[in-house]
Amino acid sequence: MCGVGFTTDNYLGLDRRGVLQSAPGRAVYAFSAADAGRVTVSLSFSTDSAELDLLGRDRQEDIVRVAFDGAGWEVPRLLKKMSAAPDLLLSSSRQVEMDRWSAGRVVLVGDAGYCAAPTSGMGTSQALIGARALALRLAESDGDHAAAFAAYERQVRPYVTVNQRHGREAAKLFGAG
Repeated sequence: MCGVGFTTDNYLGLDRRGVLQSAPGRAVYAFSAADAGRVTVSLSFSTDSAELDLLGRDRQEDIVRVAFDGAGWEVPRLLKKMSAAPDLLLSSSRQVEMDRWSAGRVVLVGDAGYCAAPTSGMGTSQALIGARALALRLAESDGDHAAAFAAYERQVRPYVTVNQRHGREAAKLFGAG
């Protein structure tokens, strides 16, 4: 999944609310928050490349235009405004799935080991729950880090697995997958 964000003038007249337009493989979300004269725009689309954020801005904009080609509603106008936006940010994301969260004396917690995807809304919760579980397992392990790491993973992995599934399901609602 890839997302492009920028701000522009609030020509849509949104007042502390947003609008969502979604189609297979892509979604547009525009909302107004604190500044009634500005609107924040998010263009999300499905992609097989996790490296679009490494490209230059001109190439990124070309890819976004291709992804939203033929989209109706306000999309053509928003694409023009995208090019004029000084604060354009493109970010690619993928879900992290690992067989193990530890190797030797190194253990991963949170997004580094088990990102559920931005669409899950569970990144911070997973990180806090994982960190707490790891700390408790280390405290009760009597210095055996390998046993603590294994117990931590046994405890947290079922929770992460559910959240990863929810992240994939939610990404589909925003046009990914």
